[in-house]
Order: sequence, then C-alpha cells, then structure tokens
Amino acid sequence: MAERVLVTRGAGYIGSVVVAQLLDRGYQPIVFDDLSHGHRAALRPGTALIVGDIGDRAALDRVFAEYQPQGVMHFAAFIEAGESMQHPEIFFRNNTANALTLLEAMIAHNVKRFVFSSTAALYGTPEKTPIEEDAPLHPTNAYGESKLLVERMLDWLHRIHGLRYACLRYFNAAGAAGEQGEDHHPESHLIPLALQVALGVRKDLAIFGTDYPTPDGTCVRDYIHVTDLASAHLLVLEALKEKDKLIYNLGNGRGFSVREVIETVRKVTGHAIPATESPRRPGDPAVLVASSEKIKRELGWKPQFADLESIVRSAWDWRKARPDGYAEKK
Repeated sequence: MAERVLVTRGAGYIGSVVVAQLLDRGYQPIVFDDLSHGHRAALRPGTALIVGDIGDRAALDRVFAEYQPQGVMHFAAFIEAGESMQHPEIFFRNNTANALTLLEAMIAHNVKRFVFSSTAALYGTPEKTPIEEDAPLHPTNAYGESKLLVERMLDWLHRIHGLRYACLRYFNAAGAAGEQGEDHHPESHLIPLALQVALGVRKDLAIFGTDYPTPDGTCVRDYIHVTDLASAHLLVLEALKEKDKLIYNLGNGRGFSVREVIETVRKVTGHAIPATESPRRPGDPAVLVASSEKIKRELGWKPQFADLESIVRSAWDWRKARPDGYAEKK
C-alpha cells in the first residue's frame, strides 16, 4: 500500500511541486490547504484535497483519523519578510501557533515524521557566507523569528515525544516545474515581478536599497529551483525512517544580486525591464547565501538547475503559457 503523507499548503507553489514528486515516487499525498495562497489547478486530477485551516484542530484530527498518514510535510506559513515587520502578530499566529496545533495533532495520532519548510532567514545577518548549519541563529525579521520558534519546539518534541523531524532552511525558491509555477497574489518575489514587467502587467520594478556593502550596492540572495527544492524534501522524508533529526541548508552557494537577477530576466525575455531605486526595507540583510554541502555529502542531494538563467527561463516559459497564472483554470 502506498505510503500516505499529509502535505499542508500542498496546493501552493512549493507544496504543489512536492505533491507531484510524491505521486511520481509512488506515495499517496493528502493535501490540506485553505487555498488562501494555493490553487486547485496546481494539483493533478484525483489528488486528495481537504480544504481547511491549519489552525483548526478538529479538522486536523478528522484528517489524521481518516487518512492515517505516516508523515507530514509542512508548508503552510506566511513568507513575506517585509510584511512581518509591519504585522508580526499575524506571523506568530499562523507560522508558530498554527504549527504547534499541527504538531499537537501529530503527537495525538502517533505520527512520527515531520518535514518542516524552514528558512535561512533564521541566520539574520550572517558572520560569514556561504552560511553553514552551525552558524548562529539571529533573525532580523519577525518572519525568521516565527520559524525559529518552530524549530525550537521541534527539538523539544523530539526529546520528549520522540518526534523525528527535518528542517530545511532555504531562501528563494524560483522557477517552474512542468505544470506547476509561481503564482502569488499579491506577488512580492523578484523574478515573477520582473516577468510581470516583461508581460506588460506592471510598468517597472522596484529595487529596495542600492547602498548595501555588496559589489553593485543591491542585496545578494540565493535562488534555488523549486524542482531541486522539492527533491530535497523527499530525500529527508525517506531519511527520517532511520534518522531522528536532520537540519540542512539548501542554496546555490554563491548568490545573485538584485541587479544581476534583473539583467538575467532582460536576457531571457528580451524585454527592457525598467527598474526604479527605492529605499531599503527594514529587516533586509545585505547578503544571504546558504551552503548545501552538508545535504549533498550526507544524502547525496544533487541540484539539476544550478544556474540562474535556467531557473529564470523555466519561470518565463511557464508564465508565457499562462499569462494569468492559474486564474483561468479556477
């Protein structure tokens, strides 16, 4: 019988790619999603979808009782770091408190494997880059803090209840994987925003801060293809059958500046992509680049899309084929 895995926000950007890979590997994913940031059309026909709120314990209990999953993969967090510095309470409620509700349900139903979509924002402004897993954890925004609190809870639940867990810390998922692509409302991520300019949906792009201590003055960030990201989640899910606790960074190892990303989008799309310079956003470190050497060494993870141009091209191909994203299929 196929192994059943509960995937929260499995109809979202990263979650839907993970669900597709689970199906391809012979698992039976059960998607739990309120569809506030997800899309039914991102799921293959026949995929089990329960529409519900991750903070609703009774709904979670019903899902665990009916489907009896052997593991949980959790993606149902709010991810906008800038917004977290305006409304931190929303992030602590959804990202931290609701994660605890999910974990309580897991413990009650004796589900022992948990894969957590964490963030490399836990590190804040790093002392050195690329960042390794043993670097100090000092988030500079409430988003990062909301995820760090979950990691701390997981450590205690592991010690006391024997919960096996994996935390995957990464920055910017990007690109498209077959039928699945990036379609947030509102959109705040650099690559899809730049593609919207190329499509004529918006007239220009804002660069937040041009006076950072980087080669061109703009922030430097990791970009990792969503397909590679998803494959790492499946690797750790399988590894938790033997391992108790796994913490890995996922990244490209070098990073790209905002200006470099915009230039790559110009090259791929053939459009000018006008950009305007804006003030810095609070909580934005200058350079965030993660090292993935540990997961490569221990689990044999091998990214298939290492260069920025292939990441941008996959996103552009998906968006050209679906200029309205998933909207036309709802």
